[in-house]
Amino acid sequence: MKFISSENPSASETFKLIDDGLRKRALVMVFASCKATYEGRARSRLGSGERVIMLKPDGAFLIHQDRKLDPVNWQPPKSRSKVKMKEGVVYLESIRRAPEERLEVEIENAHMVSYYLIEDSQDLEVAGHEKDMGEMIWKSPEIIEKGFRPTDREYSTSKGFIDILGKDKDGSLMILELKSRKAGITAVKQLRRYLKDFEEDKGKVRGILVAPSITDDALELLEEEGLEFKSVEPPRELNIDKKVTLDFF
Repeated sequence: MKFISSENPSASETFKLIDDGLRKRALVMVFASCKATYEGRARSRLGSGERVIMLKPDGAFLIHQDRKLDPVNWQPPKSRSKVKMKEGVVYLESIRRAPEERLEVEIENAHMVSYYLIEDSQDLEVAGHEKDMGEMIWKSPEIIEKGFRPTDREYSTSKGFIDILGKDKDGSLMILELKSRKAGITAVKQLRRYLKDFEEDKGKVRGILVAPSITDDALELLEEEGLEFKSVEPPRELNIDKKVTLDFF
C-alpha cells in the first residue's frame, strides 16, 4: 500500500509505523506531543509541545510548530534517521556526519502517524529572475536601446561580476546591472562601484540600471552620479518543454 495511517496509536504501534516507513524510504509524518534536543555546532533544547514531525526519504528531518514558516529544529538531506524504543517511550534520532550533529525527539504522545510512498519526478521551474532578464536582453539587445551590442555576461571585476557588458551604437562601453524587482539605493551603489574599475578607460563608459521600477531616492542618486535607468520587466513565461530529471522517492 502507498499510504498507511493510524490515529492515536500506542507507543509500540508508533514505533512500528515509523520503522516501516523509514525502511521503505517513505515520507513519514508524525503529529505528536514531543520534546527535542540538539547537539552539534551549537546546543538546543525544545520543551514539550504539540508539533508536526516530517522525515523525508532524502534524509531531511523537520520539526514544525504551529507558527512561522521555517521548522524550529531540522536536519538537512543525507542525514540518517532512525527510530527506537527505550522503556516504552519512542525516540526519533537524526544524525549528520559532517559536520557532526545529532537531533533527538522524544515522542510523549502520538496523535497520528502516517507514511506515504511518494513518486514525484518534477523539478520546480522558475521564471522572472535576473538570469532570465539577462538571457532575454542577450537575445534581444534592442530592449535596452537600438544599436546596443552585448559582449560579455558575468564579467569579472575587482568589485564583483557585471551582469552584462557591451557597447552602444557609438562604441561607448555599457555596464548593465540587472534587478528583477524594484531597484533601490544598494543597486545604484553597486553599479557605481563597477564603473570605478573603468575610470582609466579612454572612451566613454555608461552605467545603466535595468529593473522593472526604481525608488525615488535611488533615481535621485542615479542622476547625481550621471548614471541611467531603463525600465524592463523580467520574462514570466515558464519553459513548458523543459526536460526534468527523474528523482523518485
